[in-house]
This record gives sequence, structure tokens and C-alpha cells, in this order.
Amino acid sequence: MMKDIATPIRTKAILEKYGFSFKKSLGQNFLIEPNVLNRIVDHANVTEKTGVIEIGPGIGALTEQLAKRAKKVVAFEIDQRLLPILADTLEPYPNVTVIHQDILDADIHHTIASEFDDCEEIMVVANLPYYVTTPIIMKLLEDKLPLKGIVVMLQKEVADRISAIPSTKEYGSLSIAIQYYTEAKTVMTVPKTVFMPQPNVDSAIIRLLVRDKPLVNVKDEAFFFQLVRASFAQRRKTLINNLVHFFPNGKELKTEIEEVLGTIGIDGRRRGESLSIPEFAKVSDALADIYQS
Repeated sequence: MMKDIATPIRTKAILEKYGFSFKKSLGQNFLIEPNVLNRIVDHANVTEKTGVIEIGPGIGALTEQLAKRAKKVVAFEIDQRLLPILADTLEPYPNVTVIHQDILDADIHHTIASEFDDCEEIMVVANLPYYVTTPIIMKLLEDKLPLKGIVVMLQKEVADRISAIPSTKEYGSLSIAIQYYTEAKTVMTVPKTVFMPQPNVDSAIIRLLVRDKPLVNVKDEAFFFQLVRASFAQRRKTLINNLVHFFPNGKELKTEIEEVLGTIGIDGRRRGESLSIPEFAKVSDALADIYQS
């Protein structure tokens, strides 16, 4: 029986065999604790009916655990130096395909159509590089992929922001953007000691279950997200002050904006962080016409 890749001894042996050195620019931190990997796979509820997309497989530690349970795993790896290592470490798993491509450039709809036609559900499961976590998650959600969910390891601080609730310091436009599309829950905190090399911060595993339809129904999705971002532009400012800066000719429109907020029962003196997602939807729908006029 082959030992798990994700042990300190085996990881070191693989890295030495290939003379691999970590690239800080790619945010490479490899997991060296099999129990954590198994917990990730558990939280993703991977079964023999699941097709899994993995991002940044590294030397294949998580890929191996996914391959043992999933029907198929397709892993996107950006670092060419890792391809021969993955060919070696994942050789026992014929249900794994490695694609040498940046996930941000990938046509994932095409990948799903060509690779997962015999899978009943598709999950994204990954230990994400910290420097590019948010763009990756947003691409997965904005591309409207047929995913059941996303279970990823990321910086604990980012996980806290994603799953935050209104009137907390972590709550912001990122919380709203992701909760608009998914039910978000931080399911586990992971200490920095289980990585090689050790990052400077602790990590967390977050589970995002994709909603059948967005949390709120808005007239203009693009405007909704613009307005949300604007409402947090300066966190210490009131909603009305941020909106005045956001609107072209905002100063001239201030009274009108205040009146519109009043008609929908939103006090412009509140701060953006106090508004729930349904409240932001009301504000967005009420102000969309003024913004476009």
C-alpha cells in the first residue's frame, strides 16, 4: 500500500527527487496532513457519482484523496514544473486528468461538457493559492457553471469575510457577492503548521453551496453589484454619503436619493455594513432608474 503523498516525509522525498523549489509568486503551500485532506473531501461530500474540478493540485496530495472517492477529477495546474511530478504521483489513479492551464483563462463550461458527462454532480474542491482566491471564486460563480458547490481552503481572514453577516467588521461587498450566489459556511479552521512551507496566517475551509437561483431577484444585476461596492467604498461614511460619491452628479441628486431611500424605508444615515442583502436589493431596484437617467 502506497503511503499518502501528504506526509512530511513523502512530500520532502518527492520534492527532492524532482529538485522542486517553491515559487512564492504562485502562492505554493503544500498540505502535509492527510487528516485535513480527508476532512476537505468529507465536507465536499464527494462520492462515486461526483465529478471534481481541482485548482492548483501541487504534487497531488488532495488530488489523490479526491481520486479515491470521486468518479473523475480534473485538475488545473499553472506551474509546468509540477506536471512530471503529478504524472508520477497520480499514476495509480486513471480517473484523474491534469490540465496545464490557468483556471482564470479556462473555458470551464467546455471542460465540464467534455469531461463530466457521466457524472451526476460537479464540485470544485481545492487548496487555493492565497493571492488569487477571490478572482477564482468569482469566476466560478459569474460563469454560471452547473456546480453543486465549492469547497476550498483559503486564508482564514478571507473565509471570515465571505461568510460574514451584516453589522460585523468582516461583512462587505465580497460577503454579498458570494452569498448572492451561494450559501456560505466556514466549516473548519486549519493551522499554518500543516503546510510546507508554512504560510504566515491560518487557513480555513469554506463550503459554498450554489443556490438554484440568486438569493434576491434584482432588476439589474450589474448595477446591484456596483451599488454594493460603492456602499462600502468608505466604510466609515453613511450610505447616503457613499451613494452621493457613486452617482454622476451625486451632489445635485442628494435630495432625490434621500427621498427614494425614504420611500422604501431605508435610512440614508445608516452605514453600508448594516444593510442586509435583501435591503441592498431594494435600494438597487429603487435607484437604478435615477442612475441611468
